Amino acid sequence: MEDLRNKVAVITGGAEGIGRAIAQRAAQAGMKLVLADINAASLAATVAELTGQGAEVLGVPTDVSSFDDVEALADAAFTRFHRVHLLVNNAGVALCKPAWELTLDDWDWVLGVNLHGVIHGIQAFVPRMLSDGEEGRIVNTASAAGLLAAPGFAAYSVSKHAVVALSEVLHHDLALRESRLKVSVLCPAWVKTRIAQSERNRDEAGRSDPGALDPLSVKIATAVLQATAIGIMPDQVAGAVFDAIAADRFYILTHPETRSGVKVRMEDILQGRNPTLLSFDAGRAD
Repeated sequence: MEDLRNKVAVITGGAEGIGRAIAQRAAQAGMKLVLADINAASLAATVAELTGQGAEVLGVPTDVSSFDDVEALADAAFTRFHRVHLLVNNAGVALCKPAWELTLDDWDWVLGVNLHGVIHGIQAFVPRMLSDGEEGRIVNTASAAGLLAAPGFAAYSVSKHAVVALSEVLHHDLALRESRLKVSVLCPAWVKTRIAQSERNRDEAGRSDPGALDPLSVKIATAVLQATAIGIMPDQVAGAVFDAIAADRFYILTHPETRSGVKVRMEDILQGRNPTLLSFDAGRAD
């Protein structure tokens, strides 16, 4: 898509962080916006801010882990604007625990948002986007953790690897049909967001007890907080997304160190080595 003016963008997790930055960049390009977020107050504030800047914005409180919510989001978007040209399945959460300490509720929560949220977006939007026959793009937010693996982040890494694979398959499915609908997968490393405080939006009954973490898990969680605190700004990620849209590029890697980590991982696989533990500086979470 070359001219984005008056085209319609739907962005989940759009109230803050990367989603909000993508919304701001889309508004600057003259796009009409449909923003979804589970935090209704933050969503209302973002909608008000962008509307005040002259953008046409619809906010729809949405829990992406619920297909009914995402289908209602699609209904609202197509009712209001009749077309969707850019779908950004961006909502995501993270949780730090050893794999054996993750509860089934933990798995359901992380996979529900990170993976099923993308699946729901594809199910609710893609058939309608295809039927319109217009040029468009789907951007699925994965992570450098979808290309690498970090200790303490089993559920997160599993969900993000799945998003990368789903995006690759979706690309092939559409390309084989010569569709005008294209796909990109976003794999950022450390970004200055509140991803490390994801449980703020989780039901209180399911939240983890930080005091129950073992010393190594505490060390890993602290390193993540420090890494995100000094990460790149979300608007840099948004810039990379729109550069990729303009260039029709599938993989969106925001950090050069991610490429070196992927190379090490591929060499581990090809040479039959045990997995190399990369430092947190190698970038493995959004």
